[in-house]
Amino acid sequence: MRHLTADAHDLVPNPRKEELLRALERVRMHAARLEAAFDPPHATLTGKAVWTGPTARAFAEELTARRARLRTLTRRIVEELEAEFTATPEKAGRSPAAR
Repeated sequence: MRHLTADAHDLVPNPRKEELLRALERVRMHAARLEAAFDPPHATLTGKAVWTGPTARAFAEELTARRARLRTLTRRIVEELEAEFTATPEKAGRSPAAR
């Protein structure tokens, strides 16, 4: 009867871990772009007075809130993927077909 746990010589680099690393690298790159997406209009509206009045203030406040929300959600996506990557073992047992 074969052991349920893999022997040390049966362990190989975990392909799932490698897939997660590639995905994490892509997600981090896209996340950086998303986090910066509202920066130019936000800087314009909150910098010098290009548009003034109550409507302008309300719009700038809404833009600021949406920018913060986008950054929070983007970071949460990255953190969840990082957690899954960290929890995935470095090594995995060989598939029965590979033996």
